[in-house]
Amino acid sequence: MSTAASNMPYKGNDRLLFGIIMGVIAFWLFAQTTLNIAPDMSRDLGMSANTMNIAVAITALFSGIFIVVMGGLADRIGRMKIVRLGFYLSIVGALLVGLTPTGDLATPVLLVGRALQGLSAACIMPASLAVVKAYWDGADRQRAVSMWSIGSWGGSGICSLFGGLMTQNFGWRSIFFVSIAVSVLGLWMMRGTPESKAETKGEYKFDLPGVLTFMITMVALQVVVTQGNKFGWTSPLALGLIAVTLVVGTVFLKIESKSANAFFDFSLFKNATYTGATISNFLLNAVAGTLIVSLQLVQLGGNMTAQAAGMLTIGYAVAIIAFIRVGEKLLRAFGARKPMIWGCLITGFSIVLLSPANVLLADYKILAMIGYTLFGVGLAFYATPSTDAALSNLPAAQGGAGSGIYKMASSLGAAFGVAISAAIFTALSANNASITWLEGVITFAGRQDNLAVREAAIIALGFNVLMIAVAILSIMLTVPKGKKA
Repeated sequence: MSTAASNMPYKGNDRLLFGIIMGVIAFWLFAQTTLNIAPDMSRDLGMSANTMNIAVAITALFSGIFIVVMGGLADRIGRMKIVRLGFYLSIVGALLVGLTPTGDLATPVLLVGRALQGLSAACIMPASLAVVKAYWDGADRQRAVSMWSIGSWGGSGICSLFGGLMTQNFGWRSIFFVSIAVSVLGLWMMRGTPESKAETKGEYKFDLPGVLTFMITMVALQVVVTQGNKFGWTSPLALGLIAVTLVVGTVFLKIESKSANAFFDFSLFKNATYTGATISNFLLNAVAGTLIVSLQLVQLGGNMTAQAAGMLTIGYAVAIIAFIRVGEKLLRAFGARKPMIWGCLITGFSIVLLSPANVLLADYKILAMIGYTLFGVGLAFYATPSTDAALSNLPAAQGGAGSGIYKMASSLGAAFGVAISAAIFTALSANNASITWLEGVITFAGRQDNLAVREAAIIALGFNVLMIAVAILSIMLTVPKGKKA
């Protein structure tokens, strides 16, 4: 239990909660707009599609790499300190992205800015959840988790619409300047909050070998996923990166299983409910790839603007915010398992509705609006039950570390889901060559000059449906039936 909360001298309030949510929004709403505005940024900065895909995914990758480390540090040096550090990093990262110049400096400046945005999320997500666990309890905590989830899942729901509107009317750079203002507001709202730390035994030693091997493994894997098609999957470079991923990844597992100060505590996975919540969280966030594929489909294949494409997602934005509290009520009525499965089923059906790229654009718009709305409903049903299941099964002294692993699943899921979906879509559509085995199975209405883009979208979205199926299986195998006593 946190030192500050052990004698109950401080109880969480709405000013603190909404201040924290400002930081959550800075990532999930503002930083994630790149899922929709990537084509506009790429054209404006003169970047290739592959480089832009890296810029889109690198934020979630850096968040995933460092989120467990920062969660563990938050438990020891202070959760509010790490939350505030995240806000400062968010401000600097957004400033770099907003001021990215054209020309030779565009790529390094943009990538550094996006990486800092990822580091900010690595600080804010686990530390803020640990603060929620420390300063709220019972029904108040479930409400706080729901509000926090509106910031994260709701922010991800609005980001495409918001990004399109801002880009069309004020330019994409304005998004990141507004993000800075939101972060400053959040810092002001959190003022005066006492520190929260875990009670620790013995001297803490930073797990440098574990962190380094984890970083190398994740970066090598991400480069293979995003650049494998460009390098050639059987090229020496691609095969070398795969070998690095496997070898260094094995070393990481051995180090963490033997280290007394491991930053990644595998013992947390002895709890089946926490395990199911974390694995399914990874997979549900991985279907963020659905957004980048479907939005690029209508822009590249249907010549729609980012604003027009973003407008298709308005049902997603409304539904996820409107139904988050419904997920909380379902949690209280049925426990975590049923609403988590229901949420996955609805999300999977929504991706199926987004998959028929063979129909006319006018028909696809209708399917997309329905699909995006159900996408938001499904994620809303899933969000609070999953987060509460993870938090309520964590030891008090590991609130930050355990929340870090859970949120690492979110970030790495989004990073690899977006990267893999974008890689499938880009690779299959790049050469403008149709997929022969689809020609005899699916009839494509309307234009025939964009078949490669449409076929690539169908395959990439099918990959996302597969991840939903695995998520449902993981929940069924790990999360117990009924309400927790």
